[in-house]
Amino acid sequence: MEHQFIPAKELHKFLADLEKEFHVYVPLRKGDAQYYREFTREIERGEESPTGVMIPGFYVAGVRSVEPIKSFFFHARKQVSENYDDRLLGEGEKAVCLVGAKACDLKGLNILDSVFSEGDYKDPYYTRERNQTLIISTDCTDALDVCFCLSLHGKPYPEDGFDLNLSDIGDGYVVEAGSDRGRDIIEKSSLFSPAKKEQKMRREDQRSAVSEKVRSNIIEHSIPDCDDLGGVIRKNFESDLWEEEAETCVECGACNTICPTCHCFLLYDQSSEDRLGRFRIWDSCLIKDFATVAGGANPRAKLWMRLRNRFEKKFDFFPETGGNFACTGCGRCILACPGKIDIRKVLRRNVENVFQ
Repeated sequence: MEHQFIPAKELHKFLADLEKEFHVYVPLRKGDAQYYREFTREIERGEESPTGVMIPGFYVAGVRSVEPIKSFFFHARKQVSENYDDRLLGEGEKAVCLVGAKACDLKGLNILDSVFSEGDYKDPYYTRERNQTLIISTDCTDALDVCFCLSLHGKPYPEDGFDLNLSDIGDGYVVEAGSDRGRDIIEKSSLFSPAKKEQKMRREDQRSAVSEKVRSNIIEHSIPDCDDLGGVIRKNFESDLWEEEAETCVECGACNTICPTCHCFLLYDQSSEDRLGRFRIWDSCLIKDFATVAGGANPRAKLWMRLRNRFEKKFDFFPETGGNFACTGCGRCILACPGKIDIRKVLRRNVENVFQ
């Protein structure tokens, strides 16, 4: 199917049509950042809510949201069973349509897919959410100064992993279908028309401009290319740099929870009268008890060891076992860290130790 075009004024109607079948979530702008919220008429029109609070219209362009979209598929807290019943909870619930996902988040889902839906065991909850969710991604139309996706051979625009992708060109969106479901949606709607050559050229100009901004970030911060990262964590395994970088870490776990690829979790049981529920919650490798085993032994008793573990998994274990770095270059961890630990600096130090 050739590229399509939908006028900006018709996007509201398109999402309202999807709302009949899905819970539609869109990025809502708050200051300079974007957060996901369920699409409603108030958000659509940017009007005053019943409580008197002014709700701005949603914004699908710009940069990636503050929170990673992994929370739609791998929930921060999820009940996975009750009274040891094998049946899945939440069957028959309305599916989700996620609008505005950026390329870095789609790469994050690729990593989570390899963990939860590939191999010998497939997590039934994650797999169900992935299969049911309609993903409408969008190009980045700007870049934050912490973005460095190009150094990991990513792009500031999606190339795969979506059902539909929207490229904002001002007066509307150039639309690309990435799945049969996406193509079916276009074919059933009267809001789309074939994109003109001039519109597709504007899309390419926009993509080039944003890529140049990311490239400038990489040059300014001397961020190493992923081609130079092979084996450097292993070679620096006993380096003093880990203790030095961990000096300001407060063990809050923000870097793990805000990361689109971090996926560690723990299970716990909670009882209430005659009910026993089992819950899965996010875990963090930076927290002291993360690696503690029965009897109290901890193979990563020192904070710097746990910091090293985070880098080892992303830049050594995953490339070796899955052929892909478990980092998207989104820069979320840089902004979230109260200790100002900068993943770009840590990577640069690792490379410099090996090649200088």
